[in-house]
Amino acid sequence: MAAQCSNKDRNMAFCTCSYPGCSKHAVCCECIQSHLQSRQLPGCCFPRDAEKTYDRSFEAFARAWNL
Repeated sequence: MAAQCSNKDRNMAFCTCSYPGCSKHAVCCECIQSHLQSRQLPGCCFPRDAEKTYDRSFEAFARAWNL
């Protein structure tokens, strides 16, 4: 399904996911759904240094933004 995303090229401009081989890279609707089902947030919600840890938990989000 990811290959059929009509917004993928546009999304590439701001997708910050650094996970190699991510099949949902720049396919925001699938990425968000997948992460939320795992009680996580996508990498684009994190500052770059925190995103690179691949810890997408809500707790990591709160730590990254000092909440």
